[in-house]
Amino acid sequence: MSAQAPSTRSSRIRSLVLALLILALAFLLIVGGAFAYLRHSIDSQIRHISIETTPDQLPQSALAHSPTAVHDTLNFLILGSDSRSSGGNPSDWHAGAQRSDVMMVLQLSANRSRLSVMSLPRDLWVPIPGHGEGKINSAYSLGGPELTISTVEGLLGSPIHHFAVVDFESFAQMTDQIGGVTVNTTSGPQHLNGTQALAFVRERYSLPNGDLDRVRRQQAWIQALLNGIFEQKTLQDPVALHAMLHTLLSHSAVDEGLTFDSLTALALESRTLQRGGIVFFTAPVNPPSTSSDGQSILTLKSEAMDQLRQAWAQDRVKEFVASSKDVRTLGSDPIY
Repeated sequence: MSAQAPSTRSSRIRSLVLALLILALAFLLIVGGAFAYLRHSIDSQIRHISIETTPDQLPQSALAHSPTAVHDTLNFLILGSDSRSSGGNPSDWHAGAQRSDVMMVLQLSANRSRLSVMSLPRDLWVPIPGHGEGKINSAYSLGGPELTISTVEGLLGSPIHHFAVVDFESFAQMTDQIGGVTVNTTSGPQHLNGTQALAFVRERYSLPNGDLDRVRRQQAWIQALLNGIFEQKTLQDPVALHAMLHTLLSHSAVDEGLTFDSLTALALESRTLQRGGIVFFTAPVNPPSTSSDGQSILTLKSEAMDQLRQAWAQDRVKEFVASSKDVRTLGSDPIY
């Protein structure tokens, strides 16, 4: 009996090791299958906008050669559309049919710990390549994504690396998914569901500062939505995150460089990003004025904009915004 004991123990050990290997393999297959399903599920929902990078349309565009180094800043141009005018399909553009209701330029810092979000008011009067001067939101109607990117690049003096069009409806649904958002206004805190939030950001003419106040409402809504996502740890909850991504992707369209793999890599790079690292502000503008053809417009403060261009190129946007008296941040003035 004693002679057979070592053999028996050895056999049991081999059986245990084999069982563990089988379990490990099964686990890897399950996890791999789940990841493959998730990847296919998300990838299949991403709608792409083809950006034509011809020399006469985008002379400076970086969409065709996005930065590859981890230590490069990334610039995103985000347009917000309204399903009342877009037909619910942000990727479907027709000349003269749509204008961008919201325009924001985002810069993700080189170390991926800071996000600067600059709003460009729709009444901003700027040079539009090939069309003279006009309101910045007309660029999308005149020439789609290509002309809009070219216009913003000329304004900013820096390349746009990625582009997206997002329907307001996605933000309304995401608002409901986190149980609503709370926005602090001059009337006190307002808790809004998705429908109420849409009405809140669509309002314009009753606000004392018109488009500038509307921009601040948009910023406040997005900030409140981000706060809710952070507080509920949505990013750490695979089920909630997948539901949120489904909502966002089903109401948006992005450039062809944004895929599941690139978004996953970007999310991993940005894992140190916290709420305190996000700053919302509006491009430095003069008081409202009137164009030669009678339109109510906003013009840029030249000196402040020159300083902002330098800060943007040097990854110093947050520092510039904190020190500038010409830039309105989300926390600097009341929200009506």
